[in-house]
Amino acid sequence: MSASAGSVMIGGPLGAPSPVPGIPDVVAVVHVHNEGVKSSPSVMGACAIGPGNSAGSASGARPDAWRLGQWRDSWTPAEHAAAVSAVRAAIGRGDVYQVNVVGHASAPYTGDPGPALSRVATLPGARYGGVLRGDGWAVATASPETLVEVRGGRIITRPIKGTRPATGRGRRELLASAKERAEHVMIVDLERNDLARLGVGPVRVDELFAVRRWCGLWQAESVVSAPIERPVGLAALLRALCPGGSVTGAPKLAALEQIAGLEPVGRGVSMGALGWVGTDHIDLGLSIRTAAVDGERVHLWAGGGITIDSDPWDEVAEAAAKAAPLRAALAGTAAL
Repeated sequence: MSASAGSVMIGGPLGAPSPVPGIPDVVAVVHVHNEGVKSSPSVMGACAIGPGNSAGSASGARPDAWRLGQWRDSWTPAEHAAAVSAVRAAIGRGDVYQVNVVGHASAPYTGDPGPALSRVATLPGARYGGVLRGDGWAVATASPETLVEVRGGRIITRPIKGTRPATGRGRRELLASAKERAEHVMIVDLERNDLARLGVGPVRVDELFAVRRWCGLWQAESVVSAPIERPVGLAALLRALCPGGSVTGAPKLAALEQIAGLEPVGRGVSMGALGWVGTDHIDLGLSIRTAAVDGERVHLWAGGGITIDSDPWDEVAEAAAKAAPLRAALAGTAAL
């Protein structure tokens, strides 16, 4: 599910158009299991490929060696920094408390993108690593973040906020940063409120500000959950949790208005949801750390949460650090 689909579902704005309009906003792959017969997917618009498996080429790609061209960013570093400053001004006016600002980059390619997308999907720290492909497009995710999981009678979300280099010093800085902790707790409170609106049972924070590693970065993660003490449908669940608080901000609808006004290129398949809906569980990752290809270009997105204490140039550097492992994987160089 795309970021725009999540926004529309709760009455938010569409924002800028997707740079990959050929990818549907909602894709479902139905797996049919027959007794005594090897299960096979009944496809609705796409084919699913599990973690570690190779993706086939997107339609329009030539079957020769993969070659990646020069990246083109949706905004300059100065324009990105100006967007951060605009959010800080909105916070100062009391319009919002936090807004996640995301940039987009794309590059031309030739050849089969399948192996490059598989490299993205197997980046270290990817809880949701996999590839989804359809007619003329493919998506690879290496997301570490759980948007929503339903298992064992509980609804669980694991928001991630706060980033530092994966060094000893970086870990100490992350744990000691009042700015990162305030940004993180703000989103944890938002997720608590999202779950509470479902009215399924008392919400609790099972873990707060735990440090996890994704590629060459430390990131802070919390676990928020609620028991399912009354029936709740999938549509209600998605409306409560989508789009994810960590990629929007607080209050969510006000943050989406800021995002729509600031980001020059749409989020498309990034910052949405990708995962599994089963008969006995749901497990949807937030599609951060995500790349997409159409017949001509490869696309990726990266950003970060902005608070009143954010330094614009630090935010520019953080977004670049998040994008770097995806760019390296796509280019076939060593992941960071």
